[in-house]
Amino acid sequence: MAIAVYGATGHTGRLVTAELLARGQDVILAGRSEQRLRDLAAELAAPDHVHVHVAPLDDSEALRRLARRADALNHCAGPFTTTGAPVAAAAAEAGIPYVDHAIEPHPVKHLFDAFQSTAERTGAVLIPQMSFYGGLGDLLAAAAAEGLVDVEKVTVGYAVTGWRMTPGAVNTANLLIGEIDRISYADGAQRIGPVEIRNSVFPFPPPVGPRTTIVPFPSGEVVTVPRHVPARAVEVQLTASTFEEEQIFSSTDASPEERARTEYTVAVQVVRAEGGGRNAHVRGRDIWRAGAVASVEAVLRLTGGEGPPKAGVFSPAEAFEAPEFLRTLADLDVFELTLPNT
Repeated sequence: MAIAVYGATGHTGRLVTAELLARGQDVILAGRSEQRLRDLAAELAAPDHVHVHVAPLDDSEALRRLARRADALNHCAGPFTTTGAPVAAAAAEAGIPYVDHAIEPHPVKHLFDAFQSTAERTGAVLIPQMSFYGGLGDLLAAAAAEGLVDVEKVTVGYAVTGWRMTPGAVNTANLLIGEIDRISYADGAQRIGPVEIRNSVFPFPPPVGPRTTIVPFPSGEVVTVPRHVPARAVEVQLTASTFEEEQIFSSTDASPEERARTEYTVAVQVVRAEGGGRNAHVRGRDIWRAGAVASVEAVLRLTGGEGPPKAGVFSPAEAFEAPEFLRTLADLDVFELTLPNT
């Protein structure tokens, strides 16, 4: 079995590749630069398990050949606003499992809008934002809201310190900062249009505690959570201090060791219409590893026959049983997990 990693030479792609090799999988290193791919293959020194496939985003035939070679595809090359559709289309048409690391809500929405019928026809399973941002929030929301039918609001809070952005992450952030028409979910309906950016305070669990946050933070939970939680509103928040750290935008040349020093808490509040609610959270280090391991776990489950009972496009929590998936990541030492007693 061979898993294609598109964007393999980037930081996330390298982590995903290392995780796949550690789990005994063959890997197809894919992307746009043949030289960089071959350099990475030589660096990995596993010639029997590592293969190279050059596939520029504007070469649809090369992308189709990649998807036909692979048993599944893990897409790591952002910004997904520009990279998402071509790679997802190749996987959907080939009928293979696909996961990506998108954070941007619009590409996440586009996956559901554009590829559902193709995936159902070919037998593909496509899961967007199977990563740190978006994926963990989606899974935690499902775990916290399990069995509830009168949910007024789901709030996902990210507390992140020491985030060192990659070049792709900087490009994604710049696109999101300049975005006018944002996706939101309020009063039981999805909306696209300008939104007011404001500050709020999110009550993160100890030892973080209440922190000033940027609201809304443009992450894909506003698209995915309403698919499986009957909530009237979904909102994502990020600690304001995250963007006040001077290294965040000037760290594109940071070492892997420096990137791994990120500390985070992802917390979810589920508030019921009649009062009360539930909370869930994870706390750990290295957001990049968290996303890489989550995506690899998803891909290997899909290629092993686990996942949704039918083909199509699914959120992480629609594809997998959320509490069990989160516990698996906790057992792999990705993070510490706290779920409500339901």
